[in-house]
Amino acid sequence: MKFEVLILGNSSATPMFERHPTAQIINFNEQIFLIDCGEGTQMQLHRYGVKSNKISHIFISHLHGDHYLGLVGLLSSMNLHGRFSDLHLYGPEPLIDIINIQLKYSETYLQYNLIFHPTNTNEEEFIFQNNTISVKSFPLKHRVPTTGFRFDEAPRNASIIRERIVNMNIPTVFLQQLKRGVDCVDIDGTVYKASELTKPAPPSRSYAYCSDTRAFESYLSSVQNVDLIYHESTFLHEMVDRAIETFHSTSLEAAQVAKQVGAKKLLLGHYSARYRDLSPLLAEAKLEFDNTELSLEGNWYNV
Repeated sequence: MKFEVLILGNSSATPMFERHPTAQIINFNEQIFLIDCGEGTQMQLHRYGVKSNKISHIFISHLHGDHYLGLVGLLSSMNLHGRFSDLHLYGPEPLIDIINIQLKYSETYLQYNLIFHPTNTNEEEFIFQNNTISVKSFPLKHRVPTTGFRFDEAPRNASIIRERIVNMNIPTVFLQQLKRGVDCVDIDGTVYKASELTKPAPPSRSYAYCSDTRAFESYLSSVQNVDLIYHESTFLHEMVDRAIETFHSTSLEAAQVAKQVGAKKLLLGHYSARYRDLSPLLAEAKLEFDNTELSLEGNWYNV
């Protein structure tokens, strides 16, 4: 089952060196989610072959422009492209006022339902859940109210041992029950034991998105044991005073967070425009947490 992240933008504050403001796509088994929507996001979607009208949910971390100024344009383009399906939007409570006033004065009337869900910037909460995936928001520590987001795959079913099924001529109607661990009995009284006909389910996967924030203990419990964590790494640690002043993190601090929470892999991002060459950021993080990569625009990363 597909679970992957596409980086659309990874720059902080301003576009620079062909890097765009923050935005990324989550593809979970063809359910398409957008996290943040900086300027140029819809152009990046087009560039990397993602149809905007396939996006079902949009998550906005906070109201600094490099994380949401592309949103109204994207919503308008979806309208022009004939969207009729509901679109769910999650973000700080004032976001809906910003959107409504721009739609009002441009006399834009959406043909689809825009369903707004205000996020809680004070405590962790589940904001979306279906049979296959759940999403929770959690507070971060930035200059304005900000949340991160964690995506958790639902528990997966066991895998059928195909050769045993074929050899025993088990009715196909029993297969889904066996995958769920339920023993089955046919009309002749033959018992088919799930424990003998299935392999254990693979572990569920998880992805955490830590937007603009100081590296701080308050959110560590929300991202424990995550498979892949994206953590902002705006500065090298030699600029930690600037990071503290602006409520950002250094690449070394991002690596320390990944190590503390037991993450399997770290993606760096939200790079300051002062860095054309990103390799020093990667080298610094690897000193603390070896399984680190730079997030690069246009790249898909498996969770």
